[in-house]
Amino acid sequence: MDVDLLPRKDFLMLSSLVRNAHGSAIRKMFNATVGQSDLINFSVGEPDFITPREIIDIACTELKAGKTHYTPNRGILSLREEISKFHAKEFPCDPAENIIITAGGTEALQLAIFSLVDPGDEVIIFGPSWPNYLGQIQMAGAICRMIPTYEENDFHPDIGDIRAAINTRTKLLIINSPCNPTGAVLSKETLRQIADIILEYNLYAIVDEVYRNIIYGNIEFVSMYSFNDVRDRLVFVNSFSKMFAMTGWRVGYAISNASVINGMTLLHESGVSCLSEPYQLAAEYALQNSLHRCSAMRDEYRERRDIAHAMLNQIDGISCVMPKGAFYFFVNISKFGLSSEEFCMKLLESQRVVTVPGSGFGACGEGYFRMIFAASMDKLHCGIERISTFVKEIS
Repeated sequence: MDVDLLPRKDFLMLSSLVRNAHGSAIRKMFNATVGQSDLINFSVGEPDFITPREIIDIACTELKAGKTHYTPNRGILSLREEISKFHAKEFPCDPAENIIITAGGTEALQLAIFSLVDPGDEVIIFGPSWPNYLGQIQMAGAICRMIPTYEENDFHPDIGDIRAAINTRTKLLIINSPCNPTGAVLSKETLRQIADIILEYNLYAIVDEVYRNIIYGNIEFVSMYSFNDVRDRLVFVNSFSKMFAMTGWRVGYAISNASVINGMTLLHESGVSCLSEPYQLAAEYALQNSLHRCSAMRDEYRERRDIAHAMLNQIDGISCVMPKGAFYFFVNISKFGLSSEEFCMKLLESQRVVTVPGSGFGACGEGYFRMIFAASMDKLHCGIERISTFVKEIS
């Protein structure tokens, strides 16, 4: 139940952790549509593809074979070995010591944050930013410092701004590339400069790369985790959710040094504890046999992106940069004189199109809305036509 719906007396009985928590704008928009009809929903970031059939079949076979028991806290070794092989060309990682399987990338992020920061520590993120970072940082009792990025700089962080934000309490950075919501892909040069700052100030960083397999064109994707000199200060996070359209399976992983993985495993044991063996075996199979599915889905996303991007930019008053990765448009609506929340709520009321206010991704997201293009072409055509109709209404 949404705590905003609780009577005040009941809300005050809850812990300070809950009282200080804030739901994301993504879920707020999603929840606002429950029970409504004739909607075109561009709010929640997941593929419209179902998981490839061969992966589903493996999980079903393993369930029928009686694989219904607890598994090791770190995840089954065979999956960790397959993950190590998957990344071997980029960086080495010992499957026994350096990898933990988690309940999606979200739990991997939470475990990493909880393992690395204490109450009062500061965590730097780059905005506009996925809202769950802020929520998890607050749950840890830490302080979030959001460094704004801007459209005119391709939503890349300014290195001087990063240096200016660091103080004696700074402990951790979170780096998301490709970025949700902007689609920005950080260059090797930018990552190298950030890595140098991490080493200079003795910081840690989480590199969230759950969209690493959704890169368009000839853009070179570089993982900071491939930099040998800084790797010991990093936690790498990835997920099967976006790679193989397995969002509901909740299978992700983290890679880091043995001490951090040990710490994450202790916290994981006290919470989720372990993941389903059939799901882990299906994920292992996916890495071995279904990587071509990732390429096919990415090619489909690219076609949708190109067509929908052109359609959006033909609407008077709207502009949208071409995302280089992930599957989101971050659409500039600053010319209309409405807050992003007002724009999105009026769009929903008038045209039954669900988007997410840019302000939900940080103050620097004001003047934008986010919409996914991991939707069918028919849905994109119809939704963008409705957006165009709405813009004419308010212009």
